[in-house]
Amino acid sequence: MFIVRVLKKGAEANIYSARFLDRKVIVKRRIKKAYRIKEINYKIRSLRTAHEAQLLYEAKASAGVPTPNIYLVDRDRAEIIMEYVEGTRLKEILDEMPSESVGDICSRLGGLIADLHGVGIIHGDLTTSNVIVKQDGNLFLIDFGLGFHSNLVEDQGVDLHLLKQIFESFHLLQAIRAFQAVLKGYGAVVGKEMLEEVMRKIREIEGRGRYVAAEARNST
Repeated sequence: MFIVRVLKKGAEANIYSARFLDRKVIVKRRIKKAYRIKEINYKIRSLRTAHEAQLLYEAKASAGVPTPNIYLVDRDRAEIIMEYVEGTRLKEILDEMPSESVGDICSRLGGLIADLHGVGIIHGDLTTSNVIVKQDGNLFLIDFGLGFHSNLVEDQGVDLHLLKQIFESFHLLQAIRAFQAVLKGYGAVVGKEMLEEVMRKIREIEGRGRYVAAEARNST
């Protein structure tokens, strides 16, 4: 394998474009933390690497959610070598889409999120940067580095609430339409009763945020 270029440097991991077995691939390498004891550093990076690879596999195998194919997991190097998904991040194109396209893509995204939640997977970082739109319109979910297993409505609500915040922060003109479409697609999978329960949880989470903000203002 040889690295072609750095795509992203993050707090937890660096992402590289590379060549592996004559394929264009993505390499995700968790970085060492200088403040950690060496043995603990190794264990944390190794476990998180294996855990993310497992979630990527389960999302595809158990939930039928498109995720990159995994070619190699190197726990010693805290590295995952995976398929390079050709496409465009939803973040880069959502604002320019016509209304009907926003509705279609976000509804399908909501369905994929519901599929994940249905098998007890919480993505943990549902942002428009972590959704790849392929040329044929199919969607891929990437970056499960903050993901975990849970069947709690609380965790499902937090997952969706983060996506709502992303829409409102980075795609203001499309935010209402996009999130309504996500909920529509989500509800088509989980059913009306479960959708209403998750929506109540989202409103509860938003209420907590407003309460904390008000308390902060009152204390200054």
